[in-house]
Amino acid sequence: MTFLEFLWIWDKINGLKLPKHHKKIGQFLENLFHSPDRRKGLLMAFRNSGKSTLVGLFCAWVLLKNPNLRVLVVSADHGLAKKMVAHTKHVIEHHLACYGMKPNKAEEWASDRFTIRRFQVGRDPSMLARGLNANMTGCRADIILCDDVEVPKTCNNSLKRKDLRTKLSELDYILTPGGMMLFIGTPHAEDTIYQPKEGWQLLKLPLLDQRGESAWPERFTPKKIAEIRHATSPSKFASQMLLEAVKYEESRLDKKHLKIYDTPLSYLEANGYGILKIGEVKMVSASCWWDPAFGKVDGDASVIAVVFTGEDGNYYLHALKYLQVPESEEATHWQCSQVADFIWDNYLPIVHLETNGIGRFLPALLRQELARRRIGCAVMEESSHQNKAERILGALEVPLLNGSLYVHGSVMQTSFPDEMQDFNASGRTHDDALDAVAGCLLSEPVRLSQHFSFNRNRPLWR
Repeated sequence: MTFLEFLWIWDKINGLKLPKHHKKIGQFLENLFHSPDRRKGLLMAFRNSGKSTLVGLFCAWVLLKNPNLRVLVVSADHGLAKKMVAHTKHVIEHHLACYGMKPNKAEEWASDRFTIRRFQVGRDPSMLARGLNANMTGCRADIILCDDVEVPKTCNNSLKRKDLRTKLSELDYILTPGGMMLFIGTPHAEDTIYQPKEGWQLLKLPLLDQRGESAWPERFTPKKIAEIRHATSPSKFASQMLLEAVKYEESRLDKKHLKIYDTPLSYLEANGYGILKIGEVKMVSASCWWDPAFGKVDGDASVIAVVFTGEDGNYYLHALKYLQVPESEEATHWQCSQVADFIWDNYLPIVHLETNGIGRFLPALLRQELARRRIGCAVMEESSHQNKAERILGALEVPLLNGSLYVHGSVMQTSFPDEMQDFNASGRTHDDALDAVAGCLLSEPVRLSQHFSFNRNRPLWR
């Protein structure tokens, strides 16, 4: 039975049709498996193309062909690799051609490894899942599948990319002579690991061909592709859907895309409810983020920002403040007093306080100040572990490019637009305001319930 026949039967069982690009991927995998020179293969296909699903089916097929083979799945983390193993187990349990392969012993059918019925007895399971950082000393495999080993957290700076290459080079000592190694993924860096070298076998399937036609027209219609373009940045669309290696540092935040307004907040009360508007647009949620610092001249700035979401679906960066800190009262009561003023002036129900660095000392002080003033605002403690440049780009690029980010004229008088223009992903520029605004955009919008009271003297505005 060929792999395409195996694949056709599976789709028939599940009431699916076999798309053209799946046939291409299936033929590539079978040809690679039978090739005398199969030590390095590379499968690049657009996001949500079904490539990992097909590779899971391929694993079941090769074990059907040769029950004594050992397959190792390596991913950026253990959870991703386990998903591949779980999918292959599901195929073995339900594919008509795999009857009798499942072992009798439950311990040989674990979540991250399993051993099918086979002729030879060995210490290595039929299929094993491992994360990149796992200890693989002593493992041996006839087939190694590197599925999504290059992801943002493993390649967003040069040191991580170097470490990734070092770890992947160790797999050569695990692969048996004549074995097969296949990389599956999409590029996330300019110097991506998904660059075929001499002797590599490659299949590259971008979403759009040279004529601009969809590789999967039944699912990715022109309308769907337009929606994806609208919802993501050009660089991400190029890398994840067109499989182009994009330089991370070229993703810039151009202030010309900002939409400026000068309308103040308008707070009204009607029938016991508060209504908050900017112009004629009613605000439905608010996100406030405080990124505290000592506020030294040559150091990080302490910045607080608020972004409102309107009924029209747009974001309104309405206020942003660089807190000035006297030498005698660094980042203590004086900053909390300014933050309390900011919260009151902008009718805020919640503030997210980043607790990295000095921030861990401030939540209690801010709560005391808010309680003293009888301001009903929640203080949420946040700890950010994501790469700062990646977080800023992820938050700001899309609303900038799709025209949904509005900025008040007062914000344009701060250093915020200069930080945008000077920003690059190296982290060598001032980006404190950008970080605070990114925190606002990425934090879950807060929609006030009818039972929430902002202040004893103020009805709801939502």
